[in-house]
Amino acid sequence: MDDWIDYYDSTHTIYASKLHRDLHFELIARDIIGYIKAPDSVVLDYACGEALSATKVADACAVLYLAEPAPGVRGRLAARFAPNGKIRVRSLDDLKTIDAGSIDLVVMNSVAQYMTAQELDGAFAVVHRLLKPSGRLVVGDILRPEVGMVRDVVALLRFAATHGFLRDALIGLVSTALSDYRQLRTKIGLQRYGEAEMIAKLGAAGFSVTRAPRNIGHNPWRMTFVANPQA
Repeated sequence: MDDWIDYYDSTHTIYASKLHRDLHFELIARDIIGYIKAPDSVVLDYACGEALSATKVADACAVLYLAEPAPGVRGRLAARFAPNGKIRVRSLDDLKTIDAGSIDLVVMNSVAQYMTAQELDGAFAVVHRLLKPSGRLVVGDILRPEVGMVRDVVALLRFAATHGFLRDALIGLVSTALSDYRQLRTKIGLQRYGEAEMIAKLGAAGFSVTRAPRNIGHNPWRMTFVANPQA
């Protein structure tokens, strides 16, 4: 995961435009809010990235932890949300200091593909400790083995056409093809999991699991799972 952390901590071109970036985070925030059961909930966004719409999520819960491994991104989060008393920015290591059984909802969106299988197992163990018995883990944007990059491109272009940044998206795809992201993806690859494989992996970590009817975010060919801790 370290190489990907360094990439996202750099000046990258993963978003086609400011509009693309803003819409991406607005959609993620909307989907996370849909999983919040009550306004007194404590929520953890695990490896949250820039989380530009986190204020909206915080408005829907009591406490929002933004846990981010990239130090530069984490610094921007801390500065951006310093005035908001509901939002607490943490590193992934800081999660060890949060009380066990204190979190109602953990969201890990677009994270698993950047971790080794062993790193993901470790993350699931941390989350299992943090969740209340009634809590939920939502693991989103899981890449499927049988679905390739072409579907990712189609999903992006559909999203762009719907929201008015198609030209920027087309230019962005060319830029990405020539960027460090493409080189890193080719060199390291992204982890992919079949539905049964992810259910088994979460089950081995102590969760009961179902696949959500729709994925978090704009890509319908990726998967989201909802997991509840077992005793």
